[in-house]
This record gives sequence, structure tokens and C-alpha cells, in this order.
Amino acid sequence: MKINVVGTSGSGKSTLAKQLADVLNTPCIQLDQLFWRANWQGTPDDVFFAKLEEALVASSEGWVLDGNFNRTRPIKWHDVDMVVWIDYPFWRVFTQAIFRAIKRIISQEELWSGTGNCESLRKTFLSRESVLLWSLKTWRQNRQRYFADTIDPRYAHIQFVRLTSRNEAKTLVKRLSTLD
Repeated sequence: MKINVVGTSGSGKSTLAKQLADVLNTPCIQLDQLFWRANWQGTPDDVFFAKLEEALVASSEGWVLDGNFNRTRPIKWHDVDMVVWIDYPFWRVFTQAIFRAIKRIISQEELWSGTGNCESLRKTFLSRESVLLWSLKTWRQNRQRYFADTIDPRYAHIQFVRLTSRNEAKTLVKRLSTLD
């Protein structure tokens, strides 16, 4: 099975993607890991797209892909079976994003191995590039975009699963854990 978990930053994409990959015994691929380089530098699209294609082909039997990056849709949705859209209420997503940011600032955990990229108080709360500001700016746009995708004939081959609560996410994980 090939699954792409999408949703606004802070919604819990990475956590759910890892859970799904575990129960399906398949690789979990993080788009952020493929995209971000040291010092918060992005990867040029031609290189990023090649890295994504390589990761998907290497896991051709199945994968769980964590992330949005809408410009990668022709690659990631070409063979995808299911798109899991985490569509939690704004207050839940923003609260989760704040708590995650604080935890990462305190722990200074490296977000993607080998990049040295860590959350900082300044970058998170005092910057125009803040992940919190990004969540604020993109939550409504993501809802509109993913809702439109669910009815777009170009994506009729994809099973869309819209999750609006943590209980629905738990139910999906449980349901997929019973697949043979």
C-alpha cells in the first residue's frame, strides 16, 4: 500500500505516518527530510524531485509518505493508493504546533539527521519564517485545497481519507493493522 499523509504543519502528519508505516511494515518517507539541508536551506526542485522519485522507487512495494509539498503531486500521487488528510480544527492544530515547537526548542533536537536544523525561540516566535506563522497562514488554504482534491476527477484513482479527530486517526491505524 502507498499512502501520503497530508495536513497543516503541526497537525500530526509525521506521528501518524510513522504509526501507519509501523503497522504496514513499510518505509516511512519524510518529504521534509528530502527537502531541507543544513542551515534551513531548501533543495532545488530538480534535485528534490529526483530524491523523491528515488525514495519511492526504492520502496516500490509500499510506503507511507509524510508531507504536503504540492509541487510534488505529479510524482507522489502518480501511484498512491490513499491520501490521508488530517483535517483537525484550527485550535487543535495550532495548539499542537505550539507545544511541539516549545518541546523542540527545549530539547534542541535535530529535526532531520545531518542538517543541524533545530527549532529556536527566535525562529519560532519572532521570525516571518516561523512554523507557527506558516500554520496560521496555510490552515484555511489547505482545507480548501484538499477538499477540492477529494472531488477532482484527476484524482479519482485515489482513496481519500479525511480525519477530523484523533479518534478517527486511531481507528484508521487499527483498521490498517488488520490488512494482510
